[in-house]
Amino acid sequence: LKADYAEAWHNRAVALMMAQNYADAEAGLRRALSLKADYPDALEHLGVTLAALGRHEEALQNYDAAAKLDPSGAQLFCRRADSLLRQGAFADAVLDYDRSLASDPSNPDAWHNRGSALLALKDHAGALASYDQALAARPNHIEALKSRGVLLTMLQHYPDAETAFERALSISRDDADAWLGRANALSRMERNEEALANYDEALLLRPNDENGLFNRANVLSLLKRFEDSARDCETLLSLNPDYPYARGLLMHARLHCCDWRKLDEARAIIATNARRGASVIHPFGHLAISASPEEQLQSARIFARNLHAESPAPLWRGERYRHDKIRIAYLSADFYAHATAFLMAGVFEHHDRERFETFAISFGPNDRSDIRARLEAAFDGFLDMRKESDANIASRLREMEIDIAVDLKGYTGGARPGILAFRPAPVQLHYLAYPGSMGVDHIDYLIADRIVIPDAERRFYTEQIVYLPGTYQCNDSRRQVAERVPNRAEAGLPEKGFVFCSFNGGHKVMPEIFDVWMRLLRSVENSVLWLYQEYPCAAANLRREAERRGVAPERIIFAGRADLPAHLARLKLADLVLDTLPYGAHTTASDALWVGVPVLTCIGHTFAGRVAASLLTAIDLPELITTSLEQYEALARNLAKDGPELTRLKAKLVRNRDTSTLFDTARITRELEAAYREMWERQQRGEPHASFAVAAHAAPVLS
Repeated sequence: LKADYAEAWHNRAVALMMAQNYADAEAGLRRALSLKADYPDALEHLGVTLAALGRHEEALQNYDAAAKLDPSGAQLFCRRADSLLRQGAFADAVLDYDRSLASDPSNPDAWHNRGSALLALKDHAGALASYDQALAARPNHIEALKSRGVLLTMLQHYPDAETAFERALSISRDDADAWLGRANALSRMERNEEALANYDEALLLRPNDENGLFNRANVLSLLKRFEDSARDCETLLSLNPDYPYARGLLMHARLHCCDWRKLDEARAIIATNARRGASVIHPFGHLAISASPEEQLQSARIFARNLHAESPAPLWRGERYRHDKIRIAYLSADFYAHATAFLMAGVFEHHDRERFETFAISFGPNDRSDIRARLEAAFDGFLDMRKESDANIASRLREMEIDIAVDLKGYTGGARPGILAFRPAPVQLHYLAYPGSMGVDHIDYLIADRIVIPDAERRFYTEQIVYLPGTYQCNDSRRQVAERVPNRAEAGLPEKGFVFCSFNGGHKVMPEIFDVWMRLLRSVENSVLWLYQEYPCAAANLRREAERRGVAPERIIFAGRADLPAHLARLKLADLVLDTLPYGAHTTASDALWVGVPVLTCIGHTFAGRVAASLLTAIDLPELITTSLEQYEALARNLAKDGPELTRLKAKLVRNRDTSTLFDTARITRELEAAYREMWERQQRGEPHASFAVAAHAAPVLS
């Protein structure tokens, strides 16, 4: 009846907006503005419509035009801020949210979105305060609760994050994001069974959620449910073949099950993706499949790039501490009945208390074991900081004026590499647990020896290399072996026949090395292969693989878990320990040598594959180091058939155990201390970090 009635066109368009018919709403609003150009409500609603259509630049132009006509609208500035937020103009968005909230301080959505803008600006305290204001205005604001939970998880305040997600779920049990957020917080607190139940709830609501599938697969892996973990990875990769780290996690799960399906294809894809800089495999998982130190460095750099995308400001800023003793902090999650603790305990106890003050920074479990009690007594200070954030731990190290921080985890399970990213100490290094480069600038040194890292390989490490004169691996000369050695029947072994043994983890057993082992069983009559059974799936797959290679599956014997003294005692029943490639024996090799069982190795091309060669050199048994799988196989066969030669090697091993450098805990402690002193003195002189070698008498030699 009245086609030039601007208000009617405007109101019709608002109704269309509410019905989410934005295309017709835009047409109606433009008709209204053609009739009444100075119509602020129409301009503002056109901005809302354009924003809903994703055209934020045009939306801002209309908001600006509306603001010129009516500069007092709180909702207008909130809407303008929303478009700025969507465009990534976070600082400008905060200014507009502030203008809106000055007029309407009780708007929970404005507070929540302001928090999101501040979070994008890395203002975590401001973001948290904004989320709290949103919840003060509307306690059941579910988006603010979830955003608060996500931020608290980022800040490693996991119990508070869990509470925020629980409040969100009390409002809506059908919110998949709340279930995922709570699951993430629980998994960070290592409450993995509870985390799994929450991932299950989230994936019931959103079955193809990629983040949910990956995180559930990761928790299933931590729970040692590798077959289930692999299934989630397979589903995820069918949805997104390039999902970060999914292919590596699938490889990890399958290898722990000794499931070698499509292994060569997977290795090739991972190698190709790693070379082009893709986030495809965790650096620790890469050690098991890669024989290339260059590829391993690339994986570490990619992982570090993702982990430290925003490098924090360094806490230590060049000060030179003046202490009577050099203060050393050892950082680990493994100060309990763990291989690292068993290797390092003697070093901690042998430190020179006149020259060094030592501290343990523990962020792992307290199992109340004998070794835990021994470790707690070995340090000048033992700090259990498991519930503290990386930032808080780093701040504590800075407050303590630690001279040298020693990371004993690297990228192994339970690692906290974020702590030293804050640069809390003048000298930072990693040692023992992770056999490779961490690929970061804030780790200054890596302790090694010339076998595990030959001079020609130094270019594959971002750290400066400190060479110890013997083996890099410390050992505890107080390790107890149970007095009673079980008989063969008790260990599940046949009464007669040669016992080949490998107690390495199943993920280190590659089909190429297994082929060699099966040929040995076929050629050495009545021989058996004695392995450590971690998971039933691995045992079943290995027996099936043996049968495929013409070996009766019952000739593979599996040993279960035992405490260390009992394990060392039963290990004496083995005749010869066989190493793996490309990731060889480390602690399992020194265990065997400690109880007098020879270890046969094929020296690899990476740190992870050269450790047994380092140990054998230190105990003066170089004749057990081979350089090819053909040589490895031939020597294993000869030793199994030549009793006198094996007896000679065992006698030599027993003689050397107490006279060689391998198990001289006091010696390697002095060598480590010489290395620490050289690092400290260089720092005190203001000199740059540099590789050097420690002489046999613990005097450093620059190299």
